[in-house]
Amino acid sequence: MPQSVLHTARLALVPLADEHLPHEVELDSDPEVMRYLEPRARTADEVAVFHERRLALADDGPGLGFWAGFLDGEFVGWWLLHVVHDDVQRPVRDQAELGYRLLRRHWRRGLASEGSRELLRHAFEDLGLTRVIAQTMAVNAGSRATMTSVGMVRERDFVADGYEPVAGAEHGEVEYAITSEQWRRGQRP
Repeated sequence: MPQSVLHTARLALVPLADEHLPHEVELDSDPEVMRYLEPRARTADEVAVFHERRLALADDGPGLGFWAGFLDGEFVGWWLLHVVHDDVQRPVRDQAELGYRLLRRHWRRGLASEGSRELLRHAFEDLGLTRVIAQTMAVNAGSRATMTSVGMVRERDFVADGYEPVAGAEHGEVEYAITSEQWRRGQRP
């Protein structure tokens, strides 16, 4: 199953493509956008390398990958669903990780939650997944609020290895999750 174009009340989520690279450069070159991810913003050349990796994630599983989000034709940011791996890097069947990154001018408008809800719907209804996780730094209150607003529950705290330290990393990481059953219960009128 190839990636589908997804829609919400306000957003069009289209599979990430080469034409979206300039938008990714704008996004990743903002130090505030990157503050919980890396010690500095990325250069255009660095973003191009990450763009190729993002495109390749669409091959990891049917219907998974990155989506570029647009509001009235304007780029907002990206969302992703990708394969979850266990402690020895084996893919975990029927599970995915949710992620999102938005341009600063689109923060606090409910768009991260709106796009994330659609990806959860896609994960559970279209792809038949049983569980979706999301991870962020413990100090990233905005991302944690998004996870909570879409029905995800904090499951664990952990320390990530292998990353360059950023401000707040000393407080560790958190993982939120939602199962298909929890999602369906939350969708009832």
